[in-house]
Amino acid sequence: MGQKVNPVGYRVGVSRSCESTWFTEKNVALFVLEDYKIRTLLNKEYKRAFLSKIEIARFPGLVNVTVHSGKPGILIGRKGAEIDVIANKLSKLIGAKKVSLSVKEVKQVELDAAIIGADIASQLERRIAYKRAIKQAIRNAMRAGAQGIKIRISGRLNNAEIARSEEFKEGRMSLNTLSADIDYRLTEALTQMGIIGIKVWLAK
Repeated sequence: MGQKVNPVGYRVGVSRSCESTWFTEKNVALFVLEDYKIRTLLNKEYKRAFLSKIEIARFPGLVNVTVHSGKPGILIGRKGAEIDVIANKLSKLIGAKKVSLSVKEVKQVELDAAIIGADIASQLERRIAYKRAIKQAIRNAMRAGAQGIKIRISGRLNNAEIARSEEFKEGRMSLNTLSADIDYRLTEALTQMGIIGIKVWLAK
C-alpha cells in the first residue's frame, strides 16, 4: 500500500504554521465545524477571487478571518462594500458572533499551489486543453523562481470514456525533507463530463 501524507499537514509546527489559531477546552468540535463552514462558504461563493488560504483567529466574542486572494478586488468590492456583506454572511452562518474580515493580496500568484490549481480548473471549465493549461502553469512557476513543480490531473480527460491520471513535473521536489517549503493543494474542476481533480505540489 502507498503511504501518502499531506505535505502541508506533515510540515505543521516545523516549517509551516496552522491556518486556524485558537484554543478552547470545551468547544473544540463546534469551532472546527464553524471553521469548516467559513472556508466552504468562501471557497464556494468567491471561487473567482482565486483564494489561496483562509486564516481564522478567535478572540472572546470575535472571529477574525484573513483571506489571501489572487484577485482581492472581487472580495473588496466598490469602496470596500463587499467586505461588510461577506462579514455579515459569515456572522449569520456561525450564529451571530462578530466577524472581522480582512483581505490580503497574494503578490506572486505563480508561486501559490492553490491559485495555480484554481487557474487550471477555470481553464478546464472553459474547455481549454488540459495539457496546454498545465504546461503554461509549469512554465510560469519555474520562470517565477520555483525549485520544482508537480501537477497530477485525474478524471475523464479529453472527454474519454474511462477516467485516467496524468502527471507533469519539472525541477526538484524533496517531499521527505521537513524543512523544505512545499505548498500543496487539491482543486476540482466541474466540467460537463464530470469532476476532474487537480493536485499541485510546489517547491519554493
